Amino acid sequence: MSRLEGSRRTGRGRGLAFQLALWLSLAVGFLTLGALLVQVFTKGFARVDGKLFTDPPSFDPLIAGARPAIFATLWLMGLVFLFAVPVGIGTAIYLEEYARKDRWYNRLLEVNIQNLAAVPSIVYGILGLAFLVRGLGLGRVVLAGGMILTLLVLPTVIIAAREALRAVPGSIREGAVALGATQWQVVWRQVLPAAVPGIATGSILALSRAIGETAPLIMVGAVTYISFNPSLLGPFTALPIQIYTWTNQPQEEFRVLAAAAIIVLLVILLVMNSFAIVIRNRYQKRW
Repeated sequence: MSRLEGSRRTGRGRGLAFQLALWLSLAVGFLTLGALLVQVFTKGFARVDGKLFTDPPSFDPLIAGARPAIFATLWLMGLVFLFAVPVGIGTAIYLEEYARKDRWYNRLLEVNIQNLAAVPSIVYGILGLAFLVRGLGLGRVVLAGGMILTLLVLPTVIIAAREALRAVPGSIREGAVALGATQWQVVWRQVLPAAVPGIATGSILALSRAIGETAPLIMVGAVTYISFNPSLLGPFTALPIQIYTWTNQPQEEFRVLAAAAIIVLLVILLVMNSFAIVIRNRYQKRW
């Protein structure tokens, strides 16, 4: 009996120590993030003005802006949403509702999706440079950047959509089939509407990852200085690259500009995440 009590006390002690270590790690992370945010907002908030949104970059920090980078970032997010979301949801529907688990090609597809989700972003950049920019001859344009970011976040969209579809109770499918619905009618009218919150949340979080990527865009040729608004088949830069360029300048004024651009990027991220929260709360159902 004493040995059992001793083992229980040891287990509780280890559990308490592990919990304290977790709380300490969280505190360090939040304090570091808070310090960085305070520093960025303190330094760059006053520079978030009309010039930042309407003027192109310049060698003079007093008149420099980030208009081309902001427009290119919006272009990239639109392309990623247009390419990644339909393909990702369609793939998830096939794997969850139609694919036979005993077929080797379906198992191979699932394994590859899981593996691609963990591939570093620089590898996608090298793939985009070799296959899209040079292989297909697209060149160093916005379309190539959007396509490579699509490949980067597509596994995340597929995995999130599959989890959302899997969370829909099987009784809904069985009830619809019992009433005479076809498999596609079950998916389109019952399963997809019920999975919208999870699909939307996962897709927007994947877009939030894409908006901050720098390495793939550098590989596909996102140059550091663009003084005109980008087009679909034209050269471009992006906010993360513009921020990196400004932080490397020796003048302190450029670092202030970089802090202001970081605030703009954070606002875009917060808007996207808020949109995901609204969709999730509006359409979420409890089973």
